[in-house]
Amino acid sequence: MKELFVGLMSGTSADGIDAALVAFEDNKATLIGALSQPFSKALQTAIHTLADSATCSLEQLGALDAQLGLAFADCALALLKQQQIPTHQVTAIGSHGQTVRHRPPTSNTSGFTLQIGDANLIAETTGITTVADFRRRDMAAGGQGAPLAPAFHHWALKSQQSNRVVVNIGGMSNLTWLPSEGAPNGYDLGPGNVLMDCWIQQHQGKAFDANGDWAATGKPHAELLGTLLEHPFLSQAAPKSTGREAFNLSWLNTRLANLSEISPTDVQATLCEFTAQVISDACIALPSQELYICGGGSKNQALMRAIKRLLPDWLVESSNTAGIDAQWMEAMAFAWLARETLARRPGNLCSVTGAKRPAILGAVYY
Repeated sequence: MKELFVGLMSGTSADGIDAALVAFEDNKATLIGALSQPFSKALQTAIHTLADSATCSLEQLGALDAQLGLAFADCALALLKQQQIPTHQVTAIGSHGQTVRHRPPTSNTSGFTLQIGDANLIAETTGITTVADFRRRDMAAGGQGAPLAPAFHHWALKSQQSNRVVVNIGGMSNLTWLPSEGAPNGYDLGPGNVLMDCWIQQHQGKAFDANGDWAATGKPHAELLGTLLEHPFLSQAAPKSTGREAFNLSWLNTRLANLSEISPTDVQATLCEFTAQVISDACIALPSQELYICGGGSKNQALMRAIKRLLPDWLVESSNTAGIDAQWMEAMAFAWLARETLARRPGNLCSVTGAKRPAILGAVYY
């Protein structure tokens, strides 16, 4: 029978909530409808302040947790109203929440990850069973807690005819390796849109570089690009995950301080080239020539052109070509993860996160 799930996603850019209404039937996912609700400037600032600050108060954390829980609930209800679907027809909501800290485990620490957006409020406000807090169980099992989307990529996009690579470009970017035979793999690559978003916000007051239009007017700066590519995370062996803690405006400004003055436009062009270079370097190392891109970065035409230029012999397309809407892929992934949790099936891939065993992810709020 057809089951309806809502997936809610807010990424490291903290620009808003993506909601996807997904129907699951005959082992296939169909996107029924989708909605994106931007955060207010004040709410986005509060998220970034909490995420980027070395210290924060429990008052700030608790208040923002509740505020985001209501925002997620409102977004889910708005989507169902748009699609004229009564709440009782929805099996569950899968809410990723808003990441405010991600500290992967090291040889010296067990690590931790924290996503807020109170799922109690989501379940109570919507009247729909809600599954949330997906990442910490994987981390408890020895994994990185990220990326989780590759498990959905494997379920929805694996081909028996060809090896495929799927790259999600959100605030950060992550890669999924889908061989036609054998186990999938995946890991965080590094920055996706986050540095470009931060830079254009600082210089033009815009939330993001629409279509990469600003980046397209500049020229990549070779010395700055070389410095950015020296970030130790990029040469770290998988499994690995990262976030704004490693790639942020402060880190970028430190790199710029050691160079002669570069125009803001050329910095933006360099940041675009940086993301493209990191993605293409990872793809070249794999025995494939098919790359499907999803996430907000798939709309950045300057970035897409750069990736295609760096991978001239590859098929480089959005995941739309493979049957899953590029913009809503991650929200759909958390709808799927909620389904797996309620069915008591593991939602992580040990080959991706490094967990010692498959684990049923998340907490259920009935």
